[in-house]
Amino acid sequence: MKEKSLIVDNFKSRYIPNTEEQQEIMLESIGLKSLEGLFDDIPQDVKLKRKLDIPEPMTEYELLKHMQGMTSQNVNTEDYCCFLGAGAYDHYIPSVIKHMLSRGEFYTAYTPYQPEISQGTLQAIFEYQTMICELTGMDVANASMYDGASASAEAVLLACSSKRKKRVIISRTLNPEYKNVIKTYAGFNNIEVVEAGYKDGVTDLSGLNKIITDDTAAVVVQYPNFFGAIENLNDISDITHKKGSNLVVATDPISLGILKPPGEFGADIVIGEGQSLGNPLSFGGPYLGFFAVTKELMRKMPGRVVGQTTDLDSKRGFVLTMQTREQHIRREKATSNICSNQALNALAATIYLTLVGKKGLKQVAELCLKKSHYAYDKLIETGRFEPAFKAPFVKEFVLKINESNKTNKLIQNTSNKLIQKLNSKLLEDKIIGGYDLGKDFEEMNNCWLLAVTEKRTKSEIDILVDKAHLGSDDE
Repeated sequence: MKEKSLIVDNFKSRYIPNTEEQQEIMLESIGLKSLEGLFDDIPQDVKLKRKLDIPEPMTEYELLKHMQGMTSQNVNTEDYCCFLGAGAYDHYIPSVIKHMLSRGEFYTAYTPYQPEISQGTLQAIFEYQTMICELTGMDVANASMYDGASASAEAVLLACSSKRKKRVIISRTLNPEYKNVIKTYAGFNNIEVVEAGYKDGVTDLSGLNKIITDDTAAVVVQYPNFFGAIENLNDISDITHKKGSNLVVATDPISLGILKPPGEFGADIVIGEGQSLGNPLSFGGPYLGFFAVTKELMRKMPGRVVGQTTDLDSKRGFVLTMQTREQHIRREKATSNICSNQALNALAATIYLTLVGKKGLKQVAELCLKKSHYAYDKLIETGRFEPAFKAPFVKEFVLKINESNKTNKLIQNTSNKLIQKLNSKLLEDKIIGGYDLGKDFEEMNNCWLLAVTEKRTKSEIDILVDKAHLGSDDE
């Protein structure tokens, strides 16, 4: 009997369709006697001369049980009540969305490389673009981007390109992930990034006035901002446009159910994260970034734009009107290196907005507003928390640990970990607590960012309030 090599052993698998006889025929056709001969060019001293240090094979059933055991260790919003937001939100997803996304014509149609024969995909994208324009109050939207963070960075590149300037101002109240991605893009494009401070949870207008110059290409703000506070877009727009700069607004689409759209404040570019529109949290992705601009900027917009037209028989049809990406045009004329759009995620957003409609979206936003304010008031009533800001909010707010409270004084020696301890205690009761702002803002130690969506019930909020105690073991 032939001695089988380690390489041959490692290659054997129930999923390799070639029999040993077929493998021998293929090896003979290329003049080799064994599979090891395929790796003769690799030096002997770097070859692995033992079996891989991995577990022994399992049956399909054993593997399924093993994987289920591992996934059961994850905390998820099906089993836990979630008050965590900070850019990704636990909104209700109608069941029909998953059913529609699973259809083969959508699920397997990656991207319209041959758009003329992808009329269904193009129409879905066109409807998505239309809805994003209606939500944001802008003229044109693209077919979507990777996520809110990449969309914000692309917005900065567009603003700099259109103004031919290399300086941007970003508000300190912007999502920290957005800021990091913007700074990464800027570093490789010689763009200066300056941060504007905040006051009472919103962008400090006097400070913005002092740092904006004629060389500023754009001012980037969030509405509502990362703290959940509603920015004064009217004054920010005036300050920005007086210097001939572009106003870039990152926004939450659910909040736009009740807030005045950024386009009505004169925004030049509106971007954001579309996850809350029918897309699950999915432990961080995939998500989609929406991107909308004024007519003046549409030819510099990254990605694809689907347009409506008529064919030779005067029938309604759809086309890729613009494809300003390097795969389709000369690289030096491409506005972005992003080569695709999140078609399936954008479809989920389209189905969601179609299902809830204008009235439904307003109702969702109003429920978020009422429930978040209820939670806010009840938590402050405990005496263990105090408001961090007085600015109005829709579904997300910041509370600060009240360090003058007797209970909190008992554990003041661990004051820099109060939020961490609080969230750990809540997890024991199957509650996912708020975000620890001290992770990203050194001046906001012991500040707790909570999100309350339409899914949260009065009972769940009351339980949060009851369980959100610190140092109870010491009392």
